[in-house]
Amino acid sequence: MKTKLPNTLKAWHSPAFADVFKSEVRQLPSGSVPLQAWGMRNGLVDDSDLSLTVLNVMETEAQLKIKAGVFFSETIGGCSCGDDPATENAYCEVWVHVCKQTAAASFFSAE
Repeated sequence: MKTKLPNTLKAWHSPAFADVFKSEVRQLPSGSVPLQAWGMRNGLVDDSDLSLTVLNVMETEAQLKIKAGVFFSETIGGCSCGDDPATENAYCEVWVHVCKQTAAASFFSAE
């Protein structure tokens, strides 16, 4: 299934753009944002409660390019101690490219 962000595209140039983008990304099915590849400690990513911030937006003729900070949780296994597994807060920066014709979205690491 291709990820699409049609509401984000519709909100471009409106004061609500950042809020619409953040809301639409949070509503995507689990695993849509490939955070597992960008996890900080190679743990199990929990994307059920993403928090996003828009850092930058650029427009080309064909797409919107949105740089976002993504806060999420990562569960880290360890040495079978009493406090395993541990859940830690994690952060990464991503570029989200949204095609202006189809609203198809692609995610890339910004780090």
